[in-house]
Amino acid sequence: MPSPADRKYSESHEWHKLEGDTLTLGISRFAVDALTDVTYVQMKKVGTTFKPGDIVGEVESVKTTSDIYCFVAGTITEVNAALNDNPGLINEDPYTKGWLIKIKVSDSSGLAKLMDAAAYDKAHPAA
Repeated sequence: MPSPADRKYSESHEWHKLEGDTLTLGISRFAVDALTDVTYVQMKKVGTTFKPGDIVGEVESVKTTSDIYCFVAGTITEVNAALNDNPGLINEDPYTKGWLIKIKVSDSSGLAKLMDAAAYDKAHPAA
């Protein structure tokens, strides 16, 4: 299944979906498949500000713990609370129910360095 075309993708497998000045961040299906069962999600708190390339949280699975990076500057406005009780939502639906955080963007220029869906899928074909 191809990655959604309405977002940008990082080499570290985060997706970034910008709508106005709000960015939603999550991890790709490729990352989910590599991690296998996600068991825990820890994101920075609402109100945290950061710059492009900063770590904004981590996702733990039965295999490993992975840092989550964001490639815009901004402030976290919302954390997906549903993941506290059910981190497996990321496995089920990483592009809608399994989003990680929402960010009020102050600088989106880092998105220009990320891949579109076609380039991401070509670099990371589904297994």
